[in-house]
Amino acid sequence: MTTDKNTPLAGTIALVAGATRGAGRAIAVQLGAAGATVYATGRTTRDRVSEVGRPGETVEETAELVTAAGGEGIAVPTDHLEPEQVRALVDRIDRERGRLDVLVNSLWGGDRLLEFGVRMWDTDLDAGLRMLDLGIRSHAITSSVALPLMLRHPGGLLVEMTDGTAEYNARFRENFYYDLAKNSPIRMAFALSEELKGTGTTAVALTPGFLRSEAMLDHFGVREENWRDGIAQEPTFAIAESPVLVGRAVAALAADPERGRWSGRSLSSGQLAREYGFTDADGSQPDAWGYLLALDEATGEAADDGKRPAAEDYR
Repeated sequence: MTTDKNTPLAGTIALVAGATRGAGRAIAVQLGAAGATVYATGRTTRDRVSEVGRPGETVEETAELVTAAGGEGIAVPTDHLEPEQVRALVDRIDRERGRLDVLVNSLWGGDRLLEFGVRMWDTDLDAGLRMLDLGIRSHAITSSVALPLMLRHPGGLLVEMTDGTAEYNARFRENFYYDLAKNSPIRMAFALSEELKGTGTTAVALTPGFLRSEAMLDHFGVREENWRDGIAQEPTFAIAESPVLVGRAVAALAADPERGRWSGRSLSSGQLAREYGFTDADGSQPDAWGYLLALDEATGEAADDGKRPAAEDYR
């Protein structure tokens, strides 16, 4: 298949693990918009709802959105904590396509278990360990099973999705288990970049900013069309970005023949928007982590001059 500037990923085979909603869904769709074939996985289907409890967001719908965007979407219901299911998934990709060019580990689903400000020893142990399973073990299983297929052809891209940059996550993320779950993908990308040296495969960690996911919009009682109404409840919502931005970030990385320069690094959607020149759906380039890092954690004021930066300046 011949590629052009509108479909730079034509012929690319991608697996987005955890593509049911939020960043994972947007990444799958934007890869499709760039011409890729995308295997979209998740646990919520039209016949079964996962523990996340959001029945309206299904892996089948994600695959349909990929196809509608111009790619080929293939829904494969998969629990990535079950190695045999992941092996069956990768065997299917091998059988049907014979290669894997892009792997995105966008696996999580632990927000319902999260309580900020609760000490480790006061946290329900089962809930804490489940967060580690969802945010760490699932990633390790998927990479372990999928990387041998990716390594058959040089030039692969592995993206570990997380929340927060390495710089921002140097501070405590207000919950012991969440802190571990969201720092671990950053370290995974670094460690894998070391092990992948000489293979032509790039491994990075990537975070969206303040993400206007379906669940976040519900939390603020708004829709994407009127999301700014949520700023009255939470001023920092002004720096929020739609999932489109991080989707375009992954598509830009996948289309960059020099992406190896990023290997092992912690990246953000806002950073890559500036680097590659893409925007959010509304034409803005939000920089959530730049804004948050400019605030002093204790006072909520800008650390450099004592003046709180305007959130709009970071869009």
